[in-house]
Amino acid sequence: MPADSDLTCVANVHAVLGEGPVWVARENSLYWLDIKGLKIFRLDDRGQVSDWPTPFRVGSIVPRRQGGFIGGTEGGIAEVDPRAKLFRILIDPEADLPDNRFNDGKLDRQGRFWAGTMDDSEQSDSGTLYRLDADRSLAAVDGQYRVTNGPAFNPDGTVMYHNDSARQVTYAFDVDPAGNPSNRRTFLQFGKGDGYPDGMTVDSEGCLWIAFWDGWCLRRYSPDGEWVETLKMPVQRPTSCAFGGRDLDRLYITSASIGLDDQARAMQPNAGGLFMISAGVRGLAEVPFAG
Repeated sequence: MPADSDLTCVANVHAVLGEGPVWVARENSLYWLDIKGLKIFRLDDRGQVSDWPTPFRVGSIVPRRQGGFIGGTEGGIAEVDPRAKLFRILIDPEADLPDNRFNDGKLDRQGRFWAGTMDDSEQSDSGTLYRLDADRSLAAVDGQYRVTNGPAFNPDGTVMYHNDSARQVTYAFDVDPAGNPSNRRTFLQFGKGDGYPDGMTVDSEGCLWIAFWDGWCLRRYSPDGEWVETLKMPVQRPTSCAFGGRDLDRLYITSASIGLDDQARAMQPNAGGLFMISAGVRGLAEVPFAG
């Protein structure tokens, strides 16, 4: 599948399971993860890549107002600051589920952290979506997921999208000012040949960009669920996306190399790399986590 011509691999790090891109405005840098390769990466505004090892699997990180990150990990919600070698578990809501781990997570428009758990073997529907408030109180808000991915929020924060990748479904929820979701409904349902909806983000026009694992692409959908456009990728397993750059006009896309045989890897030399394209639309500035 030919990729879009303006798409560039900006960091060919060969991640095992590249995930969780997040733009950190105070550093003019993009951070992302290799969950199963146990690394955190940073791409600065000069194009330089740095990386740090992690002592456990980190599924997502979001910037804190005071510096560093809050993240979802295999051991629970954690404080993460790779430069300070700080990886401290704060809350483990699933200590009774040793086969579960946190996967994807994002900030909402008020700076609350939302992150989902999943069965690491992807067999059990034991995943739960949690919301972490600024006072560090943690609430379970939805459950019975197999593979949680997302969430993403519309521009005014009143609608949340969340994926169960294994079921190939994107849900939409209404969200009240206190962060309580309701009215879960199927926003998009995919099928054979579509790939699996993975990480996603919302642009300034309210459209939803979804990376499709085994789909070789990202797809953009309107707030009404209309398929607007497709961004073809040169890798089989794009995993997530985030807007960055000083003007939030660059779309960054992570990818994975896990599970690819030798022939597939030879055909996809940038599998596991970080990609970037000028998408013709801007992203939305994030509110850092206040806790």
